[in-house]
Amino acid sequence: MAGGWAKDGAVSEQIEASISDELQRMKAKRAPQGESLTHCAECEEEIPEKRRLAIPGIKLCIDCQQERDGRFEARAGINRRGSKDSQLK
Repeated sequence: MAGGWAKDGAVSEQIEASISDELQRMKAKRAPQGESLTHCAECEEEIPEKRRLAIPGIKLCIDCQQERDGRFEARAGINRRGSKDSQLK
């Protein structure tokens, strides 16, 4: 449904690129890196050994992680379509 000078399938390519970018962002966000801490980085409670072994690189206790997961994180999106003016150039 792209018009003007856009090539066929441009809209599909934009959708695929957006989905791919979001999946990469989600994978990077959920994968802890480094060595697991013995105590939570936020509340300093001890992190159980089973949790440290199950999730290498963990930095937060279960309670702090659940609180963080429940927070809404606003982020700037990318407008891949651009403005009408940029499409007319």
